[in-house]
Amino acid sequence: MTILDQIIERKKQEIKDSKSKISVQQLKDSEFFNRKSLSLKETLKSKSGVIAEFKRQSPSKGIINNKVSPVEVVSDYENFGASAISILTDHDFFGGSFDDILSVRKEINIPILRKDFMIDEYQFYEAKSIGADVILLIAACLSPSQVMDFTELSHQFGLEVLLEIHTEDELQHYHKKIDFVGINNRNLKDFQVDLQHSVNLKNKLPKSVLAIAESGIYNTEDFSYLKEKGFDGFLMGEYFMKNENPGKSFEEFINKIS
Repeated sequence: MTILDQIIERKKQEIKDSKSKISVQQLKDSEFFNRKSLSLKETLKSKSGVIAEFKRQSPSKGIINNKVSPVEVVSDYENFGASAISILTDHDFFGGSFDDILSVRKEINIPILRKDFMIDEYQFYEAKSIGADVILLIAACLSPSQVMDFTELSHQFGLEVLLEIHTEDELQHYHKKIDFVGINNRNLKDFQVDLQHSVNLKNKLPKSVLAIAESGIYNTEDFSYLKEKGFDGFLMGEYFMKNENPGKSFEEFINKIS
């Protein structure tokens, strides 16, 4: 089994457990469920274009930074010009939780992407209930019909949809209702990074698509290269989180690209 296969198998059990504890109605009764979502389409153009991520660990890197608080980090991200915040909510593989979003939702005024492995309708009710504005659909673990159904459900909740692809075959998951296409520079199966591969994939998408480069952006040269190739947004986490003060690292990065 690949790491992705292992994650999905664990996710199925996690969802089953969650459903047995919290009903959809309870999720709908939550504080944030009827909240008006913030739009990444708007902030992507008006700010830096960087979707700055809070991530404690990953299967490929192990512990990245588990000593900082979400509120401290994402507040700095917002103050220094992030277009949005990405927060991992997977616990077993990425060390995240719903509390990471809940703790910051009232503290920031830019969109939050719930970054997780979305494979069941129940998770979209969860995302809305904790105050997320954008959700991630990973083509590698969904069929094109699931992507369509989950996109429609997300839009019913006022959530924007970021579709993540990595291979040419996954281009078939794209449809015109998708809000953004994220092209993962890192292969989810072997975790190798290839920026040129991402550029080649982007060039196969309709020119009107808002394209976001994801993962493996390690320096300002990578950022500048991808921006020059027409990417509209840049999802970056490890670059900042590997530092003792991720917010300060983000500020220095923004100063360099400004």
